Amino acid sequence: MDQLGALSAFVHAADARSFTEAGRRLEVSSSAIGKAVSRLEERLGVRLFHRSTRAITLTAEGALFLERCHRIFAELEVAERELTQAAGNPQGKLRISLPQLGMRLMPHLIAFQQAYPAVELELDFSDRLVNVIEEGFDAVMRIGEVQDSRLMMRGLNGFSHRLVGTPDYLKRRGKPKVPADLTAHACLHYRYPSSGKLDAWPLFAGDRYLNLDLPQTAVTNAVDPLLAMAEAGQGIACLPDFIVAEAIEQQRLVPLLDSYIQDRRTLSILWPSSRQPLPKIKAFVDFIAARLSSS
Repeated sequence: MDQLGALSAFVHAADARSFTEAGRRLEVSSSAIGKAVSRLEERLGVRLFHRSTRAITLTAEGALFLERCHRIFAELEVAERELTQAAGNPQGKLRISLPQLGMRLMPHLIAFQQAYPAVELELDFSDRLVNVIEEGFDAVMRIGEVQDSRLMMRGLNGFSHRLVGTPDYLKRRGKPKVPADLTAHACLHYRYPSSGKLDAWPLFAGDRYLNLDLPQTAVTNAVDPLLAMAEAGQGIACLPDFIVAEAIEQQRLVPLLDSYIQDRRTLSILWPSSRQPLPKIKAFVDFIAARLSSS
């Protein structure tokens, strides 16, 4: 038997605890199984089985090797399934990592689900920088620049931030005319869950960043509660433009100090470059890019 065949003989013998049963499953003689295992032991330089006239049992080294072999054959099964799927339609589980802002992309993700019902979406919302390869994600959507030679990248439409408050709040507290006026207002902040840092408001005077000591009236590590508080008239919030666009259009929120804001955040979709470009990954990238492409 070749090397892979010898591994298969070992795994079947270990699982069945019998050379005879392993031979029956592989449709070869029990002596062929025994010889294959013996050659494997000779090559590895360790004994994999304790043998007796009635049974075989794994040695400690054999048990460890069996665990490794199960992983090898599981990977082979996945590889075969991926190659088979590559020639077919988008299907199977698709693991996607998105920033928390990705919750606002749910209409697009639902539309993708409806367009490709054979694809099973598994969504992970987190602002932490996941390891795409090691954590087994098929694709990730990320804010900011990501440098990784192992990943392919496609740029999507980015976004900017806007300061907003309700007409009622501004009537009560006054409308800030310059950034320094914000120090006398209730300010609602976003804190990154991964780092614990506040998202700095991008206020500038010309090219000079204004490092203002703003009140921290409320701090949240999710965007939706921040929007809810702003729309309830609890203060001024700094939120992505696509999140507040409808509220501004309907005059529930008023944009503030636009001329002082210098801010552009990039948004990209990334996927493993070394992986067979499965239909499910290609379909997802093309679908989302068509809706959010920066090109």
